[in-house]
Amino acid sequence: ELAGELVAFTVIHVFSFTLARSLGRAQRVEYRLLDTLFPPRVADSLRRGEPVAQHFDGVSVLFADLVGFTGLAASLPPAEVVAILDALFQELDGLTRAHGAEKIKTIGDCYMVAAGVPEPRPDHAVLLVDLALAMQEAVAARRFAGRQLSLRIGIHSGPVVAGVVGRGRQLYDLWGDTVNVASRMESQGEAGAIQISPATAAALGDAFILRRRGAIEVKGWGELTTYFVEGRSAPAA
Repeated sequence: ELAGELVAFTVIHVFSFTLARSLGRAQRVEYRLLDTLFPPRVADSLRRGEPVAQHFDGVSVLFADLVGFTGLAASLPPAEVVAILDALFQELDGLTRAHGAEKIKTIGDCYMVAAGVPEPRPDHAVLLVDLALAMQEAVAARRFAGRQLSLRIGIHSGPVVAGVVGRGRQLYDLWGDTVNVASRMESQGEAGAIQISPATAAALGDAFILRRRGAIEVKGWGELTTYFVEGRSAPAA
């Protein structure tokens, strides 16, 4: 009887140890996945089981669209379309990280980035315009199935609500008029140009050379005087 109890104890102990190790590995995999999918602050909140929803007053949002790619993609095999976008987005992801911005998502061949979330920073507009210039330069140096394409970029600055939505496939996303206007800055911009709103222009100070485009009609906002970014201002002598 004693031998049977010892065997049972050993089996239970081994099972508990194996289960603990398995759970530990599963938790480490989950933590690594969270760190891959979300900014560090957001991942930490999710690990603690806290809801992620926050209002930010000062944020800049950028949309970039690869002009002409939809038509080009229609003539290419699906595998080549995916390979082209994957290579481009990997390069843009690297630029985004290097500039301290936060990639939000991609929608087809459109790329959405923000600065000032989830870590507030006063230079969000300058940071994002610097990133936009780097993105334009990167795309100008590429060929897409032998063709030259360009980015159409729009940026707006203002308040947003940021949070994580979804259960199975969670996403850190932004909402508010700032996002909508940034999207309009892109869609109503010009190929190869960076169009910014008056709010973004005001936040830049004298850091960049801006060309006044004039008033355009923006849905829900009426007329806005927008600007094109020509480049960085020359440093003072």
